[in-house]
Amino acid sequence: MRSELLWRRALQRSAEAELAGALVPLATELLELPQIGPFVLRRLLSATPKHLRQGGPKANPFLPWERALEVGRLGSGHVVLLNKYPVQPGHLLLITQDWQPQSGWIRPEDWQAVGHLARDTAGLWFFNSSAPAGASQPHRHLQLLPRRAGEASCPLAALCEAQLQQWQWQWQWPWAYRISRRHDPTGCSDLPDLYRHHAEQLGLGSPQHNSQPLHPYNLLFDDRWLLTVRRSREHCAGFSINALAFAGYLLATDKSDLSWLEQQGPWQLLQAVACPATG
Repeated sequence: MRSELLWRRALQRSAEAELAGALVPLATELLELPQIGPFVLRRLLSATPKHLRQGGPKANPFLPWERALEVGRLGSGHVVLLNKYPVQPGHLLLITQDWQPQSGWIRPEDWQAVGHLARDTAGLWFFNSSAPAGASQPHRHLQLLPRRAGEASCPLAALCEAQLQQWQWQWQWPWAYRISRRHDPTGCSDLPDLYRHHAEQLGLGSPQHNSQPLHPYNLLFDDRWLLTVRRSREHCAGFSINALAFAGYLLATDKSDLSWLEQQGPWQLLQAVACPATG
């Protein structure tokens, strides 16, 4: 059983940071559309935060990071921050203390930091490799949505599990992705090899031969599986799509075309922003 000390510290820090005005939780409402399940669709009621707006070059919010959002430091390499604009309380960011590009390869040191957090708190981890994959900042950051023991990590977790069973082809999606079962959920020693294996299979290249991945991608994982999706573009029908959409979470803004989503469905939305399957 994990101690969840990090999560408890994050929730305490969230209350302090919100009181100080450093944390800006986003107000949303749940939308019920026909045939949307198992996806969860929420509509943003707050003003659109900066990271979802179109614009030119942005200042790096992590150099320096806001001390009011700091939950803890992992040696001299990484720091754990609160997401400044959370939808879920306790949404965490694992960032590098020094500059590392989001568009570069996830390094062994990054995976070690993930393992340190995973020993304390379980949840849904995700990574957006670059702007076309939904990344809002160019500074290296992985994200964690904490979960209680026995709680599903995301709306599509059951379908991810099904693909790892003998009937996996029943659920195969028509885009370029790889999914693998994990065998070391708390130590995370399995993640670097799975990450490299998926990258090679999806044509993203490898750290040994390429200075950075050749294409944008999303990464998602929990205690049981790791999923990598190769991306083609970031927007469709006014929806900004990052890794969470491939976990089953959709966020509509005032620019989102809900009638398109109702007619086409969420699976078509994902297919429109992912690279097609190549067999």
